[in-house]
Amino acid sequence: MSPQVFTLPDLGEGLSEAELVRWLVKVGDTVAIDEVVAEVETAKASVEVPTPFAGVVVELHGTEGSTIDVGAPLISVAADTDTAAATYVEEERAGSGNVLIGYGTSAPPAGRRGRRARRADAPARPAGAERPRVRSPLVRQLARKHGIDLATLPGTGPDGLITRADVERAATPETPPANTSTDARTGLPIKERVAVRGVRKAVTQTLARSRSEIPEATTWVDVDATALLEMRAAMAVGDERPPGMLAILARFVVAGLARFPELNSRVDTEREEIQHLDGVNLGIAAQTDRGLLVPSIRGAHELSIRGLDAEIRRLTAAARDGSATATDLSGGSFTLNNYGVLGVDGSAAIINHPEVAILGIGRIIERPWVVEGTIVPRHITQLSLVFDHRVCDGGTAGGFLRYVADAVEAPVRALADV
Repeated sequence: MSPQVFTLPDLGEGLSEAELVRWLVKVGDTVAIDEVVAEVETAKASVEVPTPFAGVVVELHGTEGSTIDVGAPLISVAADTDTAAATYVEEERAGSGNVLIGYGTSAPPAGRRGRRARRADAPARPAGAERPRVRSPLVRQLARKHGIDLATLPGTGPDGLITRADVERAATPETPPANTSTDARTGLPIKERVAVRGVRKAVTQTLARSRSEIPEATTWVDVDATALLEMRAAMAVGDERPPGMLAILARFVVAGLARFPELNSRVDTEREEIQHLDGVNLGIAAQTDRGLLVPSIRGAHELSIRGLDAEIRRLTAAARDGSATATDLSGGSFTLNNYGVLGVDGSAAIINHPEVAILGIGRIIERPWVVEGTIVPRHITQLSLVFDHRVCDGGTAGGFLRYVADAVEAPVRALADV
């Protein structure tokens, strides 16, 4: 019985390939239907891939770190161990050259070559030499695939048993380190090469497209966030944690987008039109070990401050631990970027294409501030808005930014209207 070949399934969102992050099974393992066999990373998220077949893994198609196209073979599974063994026994009786414990082997018919090729540098086994100690037919299959003569391979298992690891080591000889290359322009040695793939590849493509397509402009304002900090502290009820500052700001952003819908839109270049969106999917930029990810709060305009806070915490945690889904990491209509967590005051961010604007908030720091003619210490932050000049002019962008800034400086009054 031929093994069943499971191909990489359609991962949605129009994705055509994925990077193989790691195998969760190895050749010889028995798997059940829907058991996760591999973890792959797309341009959107890390995905665990379950197998639709049950049986014994006979081949893994691809190495960790390689890129696999959707529809290409991922894993081959034989029906079960007994079936696999029977297949190899049948090959043995047909004179394939395989050896199973307890079975003899016949020579191949004249003029017929065995399916397993001997390595060119492998010595022939002397007549009467001891047969290799191999129990698993899957080890034989792996050796045959790589053209390894088991008679020449020392076993590291009990009593000299040849294991799968022995075959894999023989099939993958150590590669000498490559010569250090030199950068042509500077003449400096290249210390490391980092492949651009997965999330980093997606970020690169998105940001490059944003820079090449969007005529962007930036506007910013310094804001007194003292009252906002005081209001947040008052939101703590008993042992309940108060909502995060970002959640409160998110609520003001959503309210601002309702008043300035131009900044919650899309530019359709083919139709030559600007499409204002009904509702807000609020993207939250999150720095992770895998790069910059932007999970989005779907239906953010329908959530309270506490609801937004719960979603921000859930999505940023999922983005950082790699459990965010492709749906979590797509579909945003406007992005909020808290670069203050990086310890910086301001930034001219790049718009998350195909959105048309991004609002950033810097760190909140105590500074001297003039209040009613007197210099007093206040908690100050900077808000910056980068917008697509095709969808609006500075008056609209400034109006939105001023609305959010006023809400930060007088949050209680702002919440009365939202």
